[in-house]
Amino acid sequence: MIGAMAAAHRRLAAEVAAEVAADALPWRLRGLPVCASTETELDRLLRAGASAPLAVIARRQTRGHGQAGRLWCSPPGGVWLSAALPWPERRQGSASLALAVAVGLALQLEPLGLRPRIKWPNDLLLEGRKLAGMLPRLRWRGDRILGAQVGLGINGFNRVPPEGISLAQALACRQPATAPGPRRRHHPQARPERLAARVLRALEWAVAAAGAPELVRRQAQQRLWLPPEPVRHRGELWQVLGLNADGSLVLGQGERRDALHRHF
Repeated sequence: MIGAMAAAHRRLAAEVAAEVAADALPWRLRGLPVCASTETELDRLLRAGASAPLAVIARRQTRGHGQAGRLWCSPPGGVWLSAALPWPERRQGSASLALAVAVGLALQLEPLGLRPRIKWPNDLLLEGRKLAGMLPRLRWRGDRILGAQVGLGINGFNRVPPEGISLAQALACRQPATAPGPRRRHHPQARPERLAARVLRALEWAVAAAGAPELVRRQAQQRLWLPPEPVRHRGELWQVLGLNADGSLVLGQGERRDALHRHF
C-alpha cells in the first residue's frame, strides 16, 4: 500500500489547491497491516526520536482513538492514519489545526465532484452523513509548540453505519448507470492507497496554511455545516453563526454573541 500511495501522492503533488500552494513534504511513512491504534504507534515513534513529517497508516485498527477517549474498530477499506506535522511555535497568529486539516481534506475531495461540509469541531460530512473524523492536537513544551499531531479516519469502500457514508458510496452516485459492476462498487478514487495520498496532500495544505488563520477561517466558513436547530450552550439555546479564526464556533442570541471552544 505504501508504494502505491507514494506514487499517487507524487501525482497529486503537482496540483495547486485554492489560495495556498502546498509543497510536498518529505514524509516518513510507516504502513501496518493491523494495529491497536495508529495514535499509539505514532506516539511510540515520536518518543523514540522520530520527527515530523511522519505518518503511520494501518489497513485496520482494533482500538482506534476518538474524541473524549472513545474507542472504535476500523475495518479494511478505509484510511486510518496518524501524522506528526511541523507547526508554528506560537499559537498567536497561527491557524486552527482542526479547521486547516478539515479544509485541506475538503479541497482534495471537491475535484471529485463532491461537496463536503465541515461539522464543527472535527467531522467531515457528505450528504449530511459522516465521511471522516479528525483528532487534532498540538504538542507543547512550556509555552512553545513542538509540532502538530492529527489522527484521521476516512471511509473509502469499507462498510459504514447508517449515519455514515463511504467515498465509494458517494462516488457511485455520480457514475453512469452503464458502468461495469466492479467499477460501480469500488471507484478507483475510493481505494485506500489513492485516498491516503489525498489525505497526505490535505495535511500538506494545512501546514502551508498554518500561518494564515483568516484564510483558513474563511475557507472553513464557506464549507461549514449549520445545524437545523439551535444548540444548547450554558443552559440556553443559541444559533450557530460561523467560525472564529481560533477555531471556535460563533453563537448568537439576538444581539448577544458568544464562542464555543472545543479542546482535544
